[in-house]
Amino acid sequence: MLETIRNLFKVPDLKKRLLFTLGMIVIVRLGSNLPLPGVNKEAMANLFAQGGILGFFDLFAGGALSRFSIFSLGIMPYINASIIMSLLQSVIPILEQWSKEGEEGRGKINRITRYFTVLLAVVQAFGITFWLQNVGILMISGLSYRFLLIITLTAGTCFLMWLGEQITDFGIGNGISIIIFIGIIARIPTQIIQTFRLVRIGEISLIALIGLLAIFVLIIGGVVAIQLGQRRIPVQYAKRVVGRRMYGGQGTHIPLRVNQAGVIPIIFASAILLFPATIAQFFQNVAFMKSLAEALSPGEPLYLILYVVLIILFTFFYTALTFNPADIADNIKKYGGFIPGIRPGISTANYIDHIMTRVTLSGAIFLAIIAILPDLLIKVTGITTFYFGGTSILIMVGVALETVQQIESHLLMRHYEGFIKK
Repeated sequence: MLETIRNLFKVPDLKKRLLFTLGMIVIVRLGSNLPLPGVNKEAMANLFAQGGILGFFDLFAGGALSRFSIFSLGIMPYINASIIMSLLQSVIPILEQWSKEGEEGRGKINRITRYFTVLLAVVQAFGITFWLQNVGILMISGLSYRFLLIITLTAGTCFLMWLGEQITDFGIGNGISIIIFIGIIARIPTQIIQTFRLVRIGEISLIALIGLLAIFVLIIGGVVAIQLGQRRIPVQYAKRVVGRRMYGGQGTHIPLRVNQAGVIPIIFASAILLFPATIAQFFQNVAFMKSLAEALSPGEPLYLILYVVLIILFTFFYTALTFNPADIADNIKKYGGFIPGIRPGISTANYIDHIMTRVTLSGAIFLAIIAILPDLLIKVTGITTFYFGGTSILIMVGVALETVQQIESHLLMRHYEGFIKK
């Protein structure tokens, strides 16, 4: 392992990417700890100590919202805009056409997504400042001050969006996922200290804490297994002569990942549930909106049901966007391959689609169970200081695996031994 870590810095391109990613992470954490002026910090801390949907929203903001920093909105407006654009691609013909035009078409969609992100960020910034003014947390009044806060919060989200794109292009891993990952990781040391302080004074049972941590270790193992799990479909290639050489005649396989969509369904489902709950928080004086905010708080029955349904739906949706059985069947047929016992062409496409549907369903159900299980355990044990829920686990493990696999590919391309032992 130590030799592998040393090899990371022997590859100039990989070293440059790693250092660039670390530099961007430092900037993200500095911005998350840079508070805006005019906020009653004590009242803000008491508000977030109540937990609920605010604590969950602060989880994705990396603690920036509870500190009311320039990155308080986090990256969620960009994620919401991406979700909406992905859904519109299957409804609006011009967007669907752009999605099939390669790099140029994706560039057009990305530009619209950025503009939509700015719009959503302005709306959320206005709502947050309006709400904080009503609950008495903002100590400075006036239209100009609120306008300054809206501009600053929106600019913070746009800057985070730009940082994420820079990490994706010039660093290691998916930039947006890395930002969320770092935000979750940054909260863990404080939560551990708070939890052990409560154990020391006797408010939390040591046995309950050990049992909960043991179950979390098992859950992490299950998540790793499902993220790396594959269903391999055998493919045989017929022998063919090209010039004086003979090609084909060997067998291979098509690896179908159990979780083809990665952590995207978890992030999308969380973003969808956060949006109405966040809006409801701004209208606490309205009985219906207050009830809606409480019902959509993490751990509540309605939240858990909708969370499971959305994870399954988004798993199938994202898999359908990124995996096309017809294209795979055409490529197999083009190079003289076939699946034993299956006719080439449409029959092969239908067979692959049937297998992929079953594999995706099992993976989606497993993801949904893992996502809600830690929340249920936390409600049973009563340990709320250590919020290490299913969403956090899935995002952290998923992003970590994807990043390690990217590093692995860079090492193997240059004939270095990687992290993953075959």
